[in-house]
Amino acid sequence: MANVITSMRIVCSIALLFCPTFSIAFYVLYITAGISDMIDGTVARKTKTVSEFGSKLDTAADFVMVVVCLIKLIPIIRLPLWLMSWIVVIALIKAVNLVSGYIMRKEFVVLHTVMNKATGILLFILPLTLIFIDIKFSGAFVSAVATFAAIQEGHYIRTNAISKR
Repeated sequence: MANVITSMRIVCSIALLFCPTFSIAFYVLYITAGISDMIDGTVARKTKTVSEFGSKLDTAADFVMVVVCLIKLIPIIRLPLWLMSWIVVIALIKAVNLVSGYIMRKEFVVLHTVMNKATGILLFILPLTLIFIDIKFSGAFVSAVATFAAIQEGHYIRTNAISKR
């Protein structure tokens, strides 16, 4: 059941590509995808169906949703150069983390830390706030949290504290 919920996030995310940004259909699909992200792990734990496949599917679904949202939102949102640069730095830190995890464990490691989850929640809320909070402020706050989360994740990977997360 949890994997079905996660798969629903992928379907909703792809469907977003065909909706006008910030339309009612966009918000319905976006919120449905976000809720699926919040409940799939809980369902897996409650039904004792947690699996390595489910974890990787969740990561893939998150990736699809982020990419689709970037495709839909980047052309519409006027990000200041400093904020775009900050986002690139976060992406580079995350890439270094992936490479480090692969070098150390011979597998791609993505940690579901509290700070990574907080970043995910803030990223989910961000498009919902664009009509009343300037992207310079909300983007800076989310980027600060994401930077901390990425650095923390890298620390956990490189100190081999992976099993604790």
